[in-house]
Amino acid sequence: MTLLPKCLRLLDGSLEQNGKLFKGVAGTWVVPMAKGYKAGENEYSSSWVGIGGGCVTADCSVTDSTLIQAGTEQDVDSKGRASYSAWWELIPAPSVTISGFPVRAGDKIFASITENPPDSEVWTILVKNLTTGKTFTMTVPYSSTRATAEWIEETPVVVDSSGNARLPALRPVKRDGSSGWAGPPEGPGPRVSGRVPRTA
Repeated sequence: MTLLPKCLRLLDGSLEQNGKLFKGVAGTWVVPMAKGYKAGENEYSSSWVGIGGGCVTADCSVTDSTLIQAGTEQDVDSKGRASYSAWWELIPAPSVTISGFPVRAGDKIFASITENPPDSEVWTILVKNLTTGKTFTMTVPYSSTRATAEWIEETPVVVDSSGNARLPALRPVKRDGSSGWAGPPEGPGPRVSGRVPRTA
């Protein structure tokens, strides 16, 4: 893992900047192949970038209840069938699947969330499948604390008849790089970036 500047800390996939607010986040990843981890159960996983939702302090005693995010879903049903999709979400509302946007294991995805203009509470969500060339973009108003930027691989909060969600076996999980910025992407303010190590 690349070390980040002293003003930043990597906190379980989220970055905080000692009080400086994030104006955007972006990441590129390869959609991992999902296979059933345990026979007969539904299993869920998400890869995403977002603004908000992380730990604001190093000990996580202060968290961020706002979260605007976009990413991909890699799920396996109880019969072992994998499914893939792209989505966006404005917490506290549920996620919205992006229709007409096919996703397959091995596809390279770029996602970004940018406040434009800065301090406007208007955000542009962009998800692009770099393998197929398909692009989704939308602009939405959203009130965010902008305290953290996130890049996460997780089991999303899903409850079905079998209880809490389980994570499927994912191979490989590849992230090419991510960045978050406190000013406009090309403008003033610290810009942060880091490589995330490969995991199997």
